[in-house]
Amino acid sequence: MTQKHNPSLRFGLWYDFRNPTRWRQPFDRLYGEIFEQIAWAETLGFDDVWLSEHHFIDDGYSPALLPIAAAVAARTKTIRIATGVMLAPFHNPVRLAEDAATVDVISGGRFELGIGVGYKVEEFEGFAVNYDERGGRTNELLEIVRRLFEGETLTYRGKHFEFNNVRLTPEPIQKPRPPIWVGGFTPAAMRRVARYGDGFMGPPIPLKPLYDIYRREMAKLGKSEANCRIAGGYSWLIVSDDPEKTWNEAADHVIYQLNNYAEWFGRAANTVPEQIRNRGQLKANGALRVATPEQCVRMIREIVADVPLTHFLSWTLPPGLPPKWAAPHIELMAKKVIPAFRQVP
Repeated sequence: MTQKHNPSLRFGLWYDFRNPTRWRQPFDRLYGEIFEQIAWAETLGFDDVWLSEHHFIDDGYSPALLPIAAAVAARTKTIRIATGVMLAPFHNPVRLAEDAATVDVISGGRFELGIGVGYKVEEFEGFAVNYDERGGRTNELLEIVRRLFEGETLTYRGKHFEFNNVRLTPEPIQKPRPPIWVGGFTPAAMRRVARYGDGFMGPPIPLKPLYDIYRREMAKLGKSEANCRIAGGYSWLIVSDDPEKTWNEAADHVIYQLNNYAEWFGRAANTVPEQIRNRGQLKANGALRVATPEQCVRMIREIVADVPLTHFLSWTLPPGLPPKWAAPHIELMAKKVIPAFRQVP
């Protein structure tokens, strides 16, 4: 890769650009303020920004990650831009590779492509894609994109895709290719990341069970455990000098997000989701963690002691809050948490 491995833990922002009706903001203002926030966070020392994809959500959950990534690339100079993750079954592999390569060019070689199989039933219905084909489609897409990234002129005949004499022009800046992440939370996902990926974007903690599968799958393929790259952390870990006040400000917005995810996962698993009805339940759930800088350092160190995490991230902006709300918490993370993990030369 063009980018050398950084032995220090990397810290990332994570956005979905959601804009719930209950707290609706003008979309252009929301996007613009988030872009400004990312550029500002870059100057504070954040390493990465991650972008999440879903479709057909009333609140505008970002469906178009590569235009967003290009906009971030045009406004920044050093921060790396990753999709966390793009939903493979809904994308044409060649078009995705072309757009991703273009983002890599715009960014000067700072793009990282994260891919997942998807799970939200309504998306598969909307795109008229067979839910049971999602794994096969994702595997074929990963193979095609990887080969195109590496400069191959490709003729491909698969179960789901067919292409004739295609290649990328322009090619990505990074050689042999932009890094490829694979997201997921199943043994099949671990097999997929070991075979096709350069790193694993995991669910919130605990990561250890999946990491152990990832290592075993790497070993089966003769790949070194030292090459494992793992991105993960807490769903919500917000740094604050007044945790109780910040928790109360964020709580209703996080309840909204968690209940959405519970409903989506419930339908995918054909189960009745458990909804969080009030702040008391959220407190008991523990998904929203707000802590002082010192507490945050300890919490992140606990994860790193359990799993050799290379990229730490948690959601940056609760759905419906204005981006400026997150600014003091981003600044505290940069000034009082991140330095504890930087190696001293």
